[in-house]
Amino acid sequence: MRKILIDGCEFVLKKGDITLEEVDAIVNAANSSLMGGGGVDGAIHRAGGGAILEECKKIINSIGSLDTGKAVITTGGNLKAKYVIHTVGPVWRGGSKNEEKLLSDAYYNSLKIGEQYGIQSVAFPSISTGVYGYPKEKASKTAHKTVVEYIRNENKNYKTICFIVFSDGDYQIYENLFS
Repeated sequence: MRKILIDGCEFVLKKGDITLEEVDAIVNAANSSLMGGGGVDGAIHRAGGGAILEECKKIINSIGSLDTGKAVITTGGNLKAKYVIHTVGPVWRGGSKNEEKLLSDAYYNSLKIGEQYGIQSVAFPSISTGVYGYPKEKASKTAHKTVVEYIRNENKNYKTICFIVFSDGDYQIYENLFS
């Protein structure tokens, strides 16, 4: 585990299972239907239970689908986290389809909605780097830059930002950013 302080906010890097994090909110790398899926999304829905899915269904009935880069919030259900912030990252298409901006929006909008709910601690997975195929080094730089800029320029609530990664390789990529 690695920790650094940036403008009064503790940044934590950890290899582990995001569903076990004791934070106010965890971020779900969701698909646009919010109905669960593979990877982080499926793990969060399984661990959090039916309450998350029920709230997701209500949201989708209201908006149709969640656009890439946008974020919504639900209960944490059975998770230790009180909330789940669902965001849709971009599918990697070679970098010429506005992927970097859309990925940045996913992180930014997750932080923004969390702040509206008074969230002080949040845990992020590596959004879009699984089946969506976003190159991990590029994604980590965008994530780090977006979150640090948010904390420096807009933060009113956050005390702790966690990046929870799944593999040793992912940890090494993020650790390079923490240096």
